[in-house]
Order: sequence, then structure tokens, then C-alpha cells
Amino acid sequence: MRYITTTDTPPPALRGIADHSWHARGLCHGMTPADSDELFFPAPRDHEAIAEAKSICGRCPVKKDCFAYALDNEIRYGLWGGLTEAERRPWHAKVSKRLDYSRVRAAFQGRDIHLSDAEREAVTRHAYVRGWSPQRLAYTLRLDLDWARDLMRKAAHAVDDRDRYWGLYGEDGTTGNERDQDENEEPSTSPVTRQVHTQALITALGKAA
Repeated sequence: MRYITTTDTPPPALRGIADHSWHARGLCHGMTPADSDELFFPAPRDHEAIAEAKSICGRCPVKKDCFAYALDNEIRYGLWGGLTEAERRPWHAKVSKRLDYSRVRAAFQGRDIHLSDAEREAVTRHAYVRGWSPQRLAYTLRLDLDWARDLMRKAAHAVDDRDRYWGLYGEDGTTGNERDQDENEEPSTSPVTRQVHTQALITALGKAA
């Protein structure tokens, strides 16, 4: 069974959910609300305002933080990090599938950071194999206790399935039973039907945690 290992390296420089300190370093900081709305929330065809906003964002030292803030908080309108709504749309579609293990490790270190659905699932599965209680998971992920219990139950099923099929296939595509049969020339019985033994399934279960 695999675990996330700890190292002596410093924690990743990830911005917490409540960390808005980057705002003060933005080039747009201090603009009047009217000017800000005109530039960064323009009409769809106001190309002049969009070009001016992109020019400001292009020189801004915190444009990456601005962009990440829009993704983490599902802000789909206006210009953030120099990108329009349409330009950010593909990123919004991908963010729920992001699996960044620096964020997973940061969550275990107690950092209050935004996690995607995939990262939250990874935290839950690793918490399960480490023997965490639902209460501890609820505290770490800022969840309702009943929700944490449900996540733990799902993690238990996923990890059990992963371990049941772990190592079932070799690099040559044969099952462990088939290799034993070739070596010993004795028939062996598969624990599940062959239809279940698909490479896609085994690969998915192998990456489960």
C-alpha cells in the first residue's frame, strides 16, 4: 500500500483560501471602483477597454495569483490575471480534475488551501490508509462530520478494490494466475470473471490512491 512520504523540504509556497495579501501588490490596487469596473469588467465587444486591461495585467507582479484566485473561487466574469472570461473557460473546465500533490501535502500540513475534487479525494484516501478518524478529516478539510464519514466510506471501498487487484497484471499483460499456470503447468482459478480483468480497470485501480 502506498503512502505520501514526508521530507525535510520546506512546505510549498501555496496561497491559503483566506490569503488576500496579494491584492495590495496589484497594479490595479487603488483604482476607483468606476475605473476598475470599466476596465476589468467591460462589455464583450469593448476591445479598447480589454486591451488596456490586458496591458496593465501584463506588467502586474501578481497576475498569477490573480488568475489562481479566479479559478479557485469559480469567478467566471471579468478579466483576472490578464485573461477574459472566454480565455479562462478551458481552465475552469480542468480545475476540478487537477491533481497537484504539493497541494495534497499542504493539506496534510494543515494549510487551508483550495483543493480540486481530485485532490480532495486523494487527501481522503491517504487519510484513510493512515488510519485517520472522520473527525480529523472533517477538521482538515473543513467539512461537515457526516460528509467526512461518507468520504471515508468511499475511500475504504476504493482502497479495498485497489488492493484486491494490485499486481494482478504483469508488464506482459498476463495475470498472476496465468504466470503461475505457465510455471507450474497447473490450472488456477481466477478470483473474478475474465470480463472484469480489463487493463483499463487495473490501471485505474492502480492509480486510486
